[in-house]
Amino acid sequence: MAKRWTNDLTAADVTPEALFWNRRKLLAGMAGAGLGSIAGGAVAEEGLATNTWEEVTSYCNFYEFGTGKEDPSYYAGAMTTSPWSVEIDGLVDNPGSYGFEQILEAMTLEERIYRFRCVEAWSMVIPWQGFELADLLALAGVQDGAKYVAFETLLRPDEMPGVRYPVIDWPYREGLRLDEAMNPLTIMATGIFGKPLPNQNGAPLRLVVPWKYGFKSIKSVVKITLTDQEPPTSWNMANAREYGFYSNVNPNVNHPRWSQASERKIGGGLFAKRQPTLMFNGYEAEVASLYEGMDLAKHF
Repeated sequence: MAKRWTNDLTAADVTPEALFWNRRKLLAGMAGAGLGSIAGGAVAEEGLATNTWEEVTSYCNFYEFGTGKEDPSYYAGAMTTSPWSVEIDGLVDNPGSYGFEQILEAMTLEERIYRFRCVEAWSMVIPWQGFELADLLALAGVQDGAKYVAFETLLRPDEMPGVRYPVIDWPYREGLRLDEAMNPLTIMATGIFGKPLPNQNGAPLRLVVPWKYGFKSIKSVVKITLTDQEPPTSWNMANAREYGFYSNVNPNVNHPRWSQASERKIGGGLFAKRQPTLMFNGYEAEVASLYEGMDLAKHF
């Protein structure tokens, strides 16, 4: 399971931890002050370092716990994450239930820090702890006929109040083409900023695909299926016009409701200039060949 990719980002490139956790609160506060068009993080640089871990992890999306930004941190503590297992089935040689500790033991020599660029309405560099998805799939033994990898999030209504409402067709589902899944940039994350993943951020195991938009990074994964058919994905099922199966960062294709051509860097200052959004979020050299010959405006 030798590594096939070398990170060119260093610790100096990492977005300060407090700015990362508070990114949405910063933007919301600026909008309330009439500064909604000016993204960034400098407005809070004076005081964020004193915020507690609970405060800075309390604003995120995890609809299984509610659609409010603070619902996940309020309710996710009820989610049981130990013991945890991931069912791997479909076109594999060794289908079965793989315990989280079993997975970690198998990945001990492979687990490391991945510093990845992330882009939403802003840009960041995030240090994830984890291991390549390809190494996990190797444990199961991918069969020749497999073309796609499907993922499912935990569905536990007694611990997840949000699933009582038909926000999407539960359980939450995502999918990748097999070559995307096997790319060394595609990881299963177990921690962030040197700490285990908080429940509201996808504990204990979540997908991270750094050249795609964040909603592709499915949280709290309990099932992985190898298949020869393109799997259904939750946001594509809910609104195919806005969310394509591939969901690559492509600045040349606008979201139906906003431009994706430029971004601002978190922490770059209140009046930081917008910078061009990079194709594939800056990982073009590593992943562009996966889509050679495809119309990326059609297959968005």
